[in-house]
Amino acid sequence: MSAQARRHFVCTLDDILDGAGVAALVDGEQVALVRVGEEVFALENRDPFSGANVMARGLAGDLQGQLVVSSPVYKQHFNLRSGRCLEDEAVGLRTWPCGVLDGRVWVESVPQVAAGARGRRRLVVIGNGMAAMRTVEELLNEAPDVYDITIFGAEPRGNYNRILLSPLLAGETGRESIVLHPLQWYSERGITLHVGDSVVSIDRRQKRVISAAGIVAGYDRLLLATGSEPVRLKVKGHDLPGVFYFRNLDDVDGMQLQAADARRAVVIGGGLLGLEAASGLRKLGLDVTIVHIRDRVMDKQLDAEAAGYLRASMESRGIAFRLAARTEAITGEGRVQMVRLDDGSALAADMVVVAAGITPRTELARSCGLHCDRGILVDDTLQTYDPAIYAVGECVQHRGATYGLVAPLWEQARVCAAHLAERGVSRYRGSSPASQLKVSGIELFSAGEHGKAGAAESIRYADRAAGVYKRLWVKDNRLQAAILFGDTRNSGWYAELIENQRDVSALREALLLGEPPAAESAA
Repeated sequence: MSAQARRHFVCTLDDILDGAGVAALVDGEQVALVRVGEEVFALENRDPFSGANVMARGLAGDLQGQLVVSSPVYKQHFNLRSGRCLEDEAVGLRTWPCGVLDGRVWVESVPQVAAGARGRRRLVVIGNGMAAMRTVEELLNEAPDVYDITIFGAEPRGNYNRILLSPLLAGETGRESIVLHPLQWYSERGITLHVGDSVVSIDRRQKRVISAAGIVAGYDRLLLATGSEPVRLKVKGHDLPGVFYFRNLDDVDGMQLQAADARRAVVIGGGLLGLEAASGLRKLGLDVTIVHIRDRVMDKQLDAEAAGYLRASMESRGIAFRLAARTEAITGEGRVQMVRLDDGSALAADMVVVAAGITPRTELARSCGLHCDRGILVDDTLQTYDPAIYAVGECVQHRGATYGLVAPLWEQARVCAAHLAERGVSRYRGSSPASQLKVSGIELFSAGEHGKAGAAESIRYADRAAGVYKRLWVKDNRLQAAILFGDTRNSGWYAELIENQRDVSALREALLLGEPPAAESAA
């Protein structure tokens, strides 16, 4: 409930006949309370067509799958949840949050804007990250006048490019260069932005959200883009000062501040993010050791040979590795001083960065009854089990898969925006994983799932002296996966072949050489 809202207990549930209504005075305004079964709805009592205060005398029921109340004067029908007029969507009644507590009917004193009163519906976006804002951008391009948009973001700033956090940590770029949507961008487009304020509750029945600051926002459509949480280590000392999780701008600020007085750093996790964090810390002058639970780095994206190339390249930059090693504890007197491993050895450390994976944020969705598994379950239109609620980004699970890379999120945003605009027939079919390491001086690309290629034929090229390695997996004349190290010029072409499953039989002999000239490929 917002600071201005106040609950008024106006009558008992038994005072209202099922399918009918009563009028109440709430802060000097006439409100129609309409009952359907055990539910009560609060709407403006004034009929916008006749100007008479008669809506409480209308009959309520189901019309075309919607709960409505009919005006007793000209017989227009108004949606009880949104206030929208079924016969004229440009007209609507204001609605009030209301409910029943211990048999008593209450109404909040702050009305919600009538959906459709200005021909626009209400879209609330929970999340202000890259997936959320890409969806908003696509929606504004597709249908700029359909929604009044309200966005809640947990961080106290506009949207920025998280992909560039690694170069930012390394000092290779500045904060200004990673900003995608400054605060002015939102205001120029009439978007209401609440920064530093997370949504803590979703009321699906009343179609509204409530933020930590007490802001209440009603919606006709809700977009969840709550992102992901870093996997937290469940070891002793995981919360000591000097332990960081590499996910946002505040993390980078803390790491840079700690690095100024540190000499040795341990990075736990040898995936993409861990390697990028290690490279950034090394460029800040620290001695860095990567601890990884598997026997090779980037084990989900690379085969053993490519992982060897990558490890050797990073070792040449002064980064050490402890592979097939598990962290047992992080120790220190009041701050990080040591990382103990499962083989009994220990690594001295002035700071520790944990990059051991991510898990979708689903707590808010679960709390309001949305179906979740590992992530928030969505269909091919990015719609959840509630038809008024959509979800995109790292928080969703689609056809059993979750995604943490940018390309799938962009495709999700495009499809979701089209359906929010009600102009879409496109479907999200899932994405083939593709990743590129963002470490200066190292070219690495991986696409597809080579570990699941099964009986696919493998085509390989290796030149250790030149530091170049390429391997492709082909099955039934379709490219299934690709790994490129040292030469990634044709990464986009290989990714497209994998995504679209084009027949490559005419290109088999020269497939490792990359995309042929246009005239040659056309032939």
